[in-house]
Amino acid sequence: MKSHDFIAGLPLVLGGNVFGWTADGDEGFAVLDAFYEAGGRMIDTADVYSAWIDGHEGGESEAYLGKWLASRGVRKEMRIHTKTGMLSKKKPSNPGSMGDPELYKPEEVLAHLDASLDRLQTDYVDLYYAHRDYEELEVGEIVDAFNGAVDTGKVRALGASNFNADRLGKALDHADAAGKVPFSALQNEYNLVARDSYGPDLQAMCTSRGIAMLPFFGLAAGYLTGKYRKPEDFEANQRGYRTKDYAESGPPVLAVMDDISADTGASLPAIALAWLVRQPGIPAPIASARNVDQLETLLEFTKLELSDEQVSRLTNAL
Repeated sequence: MKSHDFIAGLPLVLGGNVFGWTADGDEGFAVLDAFYEAGGRMIDTADVYSAWIDGHEGGESEAYLGKWLASRGVRKEMRIHTKTGMLSKKKPSNPGSMGDPELYKPEEVLAHLDASLDRLQTDYVDLYYAHRDYEELEVGEIVDAFNGAVDTGKVRALGASNFNADRLGKALDHADAAGKVPFSALQNEYNLVARDSYGPDLQAMCTSRGIAMLPFFGLAAGYLTGKYRKPEDFEANQRGYRTKDYAESGPPVLAVMDDISADTGASLPAIALAWLVRQPGIPAPIASARNVDQLETLLEFTKLELSDEQVSRLTNAL
């Protein structure tokens, strides 16, 4: 894997979607402090977090992280990743439907970047993502707009999130041909029970072109913690609606994870994340923690070495 300046510390990107929402106040700061003390240096956020919550407008996560960075004086040590492209005036209940292609006009990208920097209390971000693709746009328009963000000196590297292989390939080709800054990171959903968004074509592209894949939903919205096994489990938790998609295909995966847990003593979250970093092109997964106990469970995977046979069993379980 090509080295990138936006990658540092432990092989875990701390998901920022919970900060300023379910991880707030002193508890959220305790998570961030513990992550830093453990050697964690990468945090992922977005200008849209957490606009889907009543009373929130987006930017709550960035603002919360900005307060932590300023209070601890650790900005230069951290690698801050943020995204734009979904924060519109629309506020549907499903955050996946947010957005507007107008957000990728060059002036809009720069305006949203400046707003993110203000909230983060910094003058640069280490990695700036196009949060989603708009296939109605020529991909070169997106590349050019984000290249303008780099030209300001306020962005160190660019990433693409929720792009498929065809569009990412065209984006890379356009950047090469036009002398623009290419995307050097990809952030798509990928985990033991959801693998379609990082299939063999994207894996080959990332490994051959030195793109770091930093997958989100590494624990499948909590399904891979093993907490969701019976119908009533899905109803008892506020995130249960997201995990119902795995109720049919997931149990064989959980069964293999249970066996490996019994053999190694490792938690299911640690096994899920340890499998991810053994996949092509993935230097670090993204995972979030609402409290220090959850963070400590996540960090277990950094000390877990799965055998080739265990990796193979997990891969073939789906």
